[in-house]
This record gives sequence, structure tokens and C-alpha cells, in this order.
Amino acid sequence: MASNSFGHIFKFTSFGESHGKAIGCIVDGVPPLISMEEKDIQHYLDRRKPGQSKFVTQRKESDTVEILSGTFEGKTTGHPIALQIKNEDQRSKDYSEIAKQFRPGHADITYQNKYGIRDYRGGGRSSARETAVRVAAGAIAFKVLEHKLKKTIKIRASVVQMGPNKINRENFNWNEVNHNPFFCGDREAAKEWEIYLDGLRKSGNSTGAIIEVIAENVPRGLGSPVYKKLDSQIAEAMMSINAVKGVEIGSGFGLASLTGEESNDEIFPDNNGGYYFGSNHSGGILGGISSGQPIIARFIVKPTSSILKEKSSINLNNEAIQIRTKGRHDPCVGIRAVPVAESMMAITILDQLLEHEGQIGKIK
Repeated sequence: MASNSFGHIFKFTSFGESHGKAIGCIVDGVPPLISMEEKDIQHYLDRRKPGQSKFVTQRKESDTVEILSGTFEGKTTGHPIALQIKNEDQRSKDYSEIAKQFRPGHADITYQNKYGIRDYRGGGRSSARETAVRVAAGAIAFKVLEHKLKKTIKIRASVVQMGPNKINRENFNWNEVNHNPFFCGDREAAKEWEIYLDGLRKSGNSTGAIIEVIAENVPRGLGSPVYKKLDSQIAEAMMSINAVKGVEIGSGFGLASLTGEESNDEIFPDNNGGYYFGSNHSGGILGGISSGQPIIARFIVKPTSSILKEKSSINLNNEAIQIRTKGRHDPCVGIRAVPVAESMMAITILDQLLEHEGQIGKIK
């Protein structure tokens, strides 16, 4: 299978399957002499790991990361960093019944068509288990960004909609995001979601979600026109996350209902010889290049395909069957996509920063 790498200068290549011995990645393009220990990465993985509430999969994984190469005496060497996370709680027997069946909504049938073989144990490579290594690579990206930008950059994400239930923007507080099981900045919405999702979970059903990720204090000038626009790179990063079916930047699809007069972000001089924008419909990116405003992206994660409801499908003999997916699954896979989104944003911004330095020099 090709195309297991993401990035250009800062780049990671992931490996492993959901129920294999381990998952991991090789991270390349990391500058030398940056402080890096396993605890620096573990902090990020602990936010994503399963089994932390009844609203996510109950698979018990510590997601303990091991650094196998690329550091010496607690600092990066400039060589590839190899990371490994062992799978500790595989229950492959949960999937034995579907070895010759295709689950609706999953990649089973497309993997079979493409490769002539598939790992039916939790979806193999197509499993959201793979996102753990994205978070590990993202942890390294955060460390490098802090080193290069003197800790000024801030990247945060939150679930802003679960099923049909949206947050109230007036109630939003970033301090609330890590104090409920939904990574939600609206405390009141989180309480309502708990009732809503608990009902779906008990009935064996699932729902989708919308995640918003915001990067603040991003330098001006990142990204390139035409083929490596910063927004196109962000869209690719977010679309590569499991179950994501749509991405928007800034006001996104809402711009279709505005006029040019309403949507243009006006520019004004400030009192310090600089300038500022009166709005941010563009999501911090103009012509593929960062404007210095907060970069705002949102993406939709579809309802978890593994549900206990019977659905129609076929087996390897092309016979009609009825199938329910057993096992341990998230009733809303979008919840644990929050730390993944933060990591993919950090990886993308760092990659673009390094490309900028390669062509133009150190960013101001």
C-alpha cells in the first residue's frame, strides 16, 4: 500500500493495523537540538486514547509511546524519529463473523476490490486506531513550533455540533473544552449532548459531529500560491482523518449566502504602523497565504459506521445478508477527532513554516 506519508519537509510515515502488534510512525525533517522525551509526546496521546468515558470505545489502550530513534540525551539529533505504540487490548475474535462479510459504511468492500485482501480485524489500516500516531507526530510538531516561534502559537479544537445539536457561541469558553467528555467549549451544550448521546449509545446507534480547529498567532506569509496553498494543505490534512466528509475554511459554505460587500475582510491601519482586519470570513488565509489572523477550519465527521442496527449488505459470494457490527465502538467518533485535528493543524503549519524558510529565509 502506497501513500502512507504526510508532509513535505516535516513529514511522517505511519505503519501498523488496528489489531496488529503495534502502530507507529517515522517522523523526518525534525531540526536537531530540540528537547524531546517520551513524556512530551505522551501528554498529547493521553487526550486521544480510548476508554476515557462511556461515550467512546471501551477498548483499553494505554497508548504508551516509545521513542526508538532520533534522540540522544533528551534532544533531537536531526535524524528520523521512530515512534512505536503497542496494541494491548486486541479482541480479533469480535470480528471473526465478518471475515467474509462487508460492513456498510466501512472500507471493507473498497479495500477488497483494490487489494484483493483485507484485514477484517477492526478494519486494519482503515481503523481510527491509526490516528494515535498522528497525535504522536503532532506532539513533535508542537515542540518544534514552540522552539521556532518562541511559544507564541496556539492551536485548539472543539466539537461545535453533535448530530443536530449545536453549541451556543455566547456560552463558548476554551477553558471548558477539557472539562467534559466531548471536548466542548459550551458547558450547557455538553450537558444536553450527554443525554442525547447516551440514548444513541444504549440503542446501538451513532451520530456525526462538526469539529472546529483554530490556530492563533500564526505568522504572516505561510503557504504558497496555486498548488501549495495553506488552506488546501489544511483541507488535505483534515480530510485525511478517518470518517471526515467535508472541510471548510473561515466562513466556508456560509459565504455562498453573502454578498461581496458583506464577505470582504476590510483592512485598516493601526496606530503602530501596521494594519488589522475588520472581520475574518477568509479564516486567516488569503490567496493561499496566511494573513496573520486566526486560521479557522471546520470539518464534519460522519456517524460511526459500526452500529448494532441490522443493515443490508453482501458477503464474499455476492449473496444478500443482514449484518450488525459487534465490538467496542465510539457512538460518536468525532469526539476523539479533536486532538487529532490539533495535531494535523500543527503538522501542516510547521511543514509550511519550514518550506517558507527554505525558499525565503527565517520568517519575521
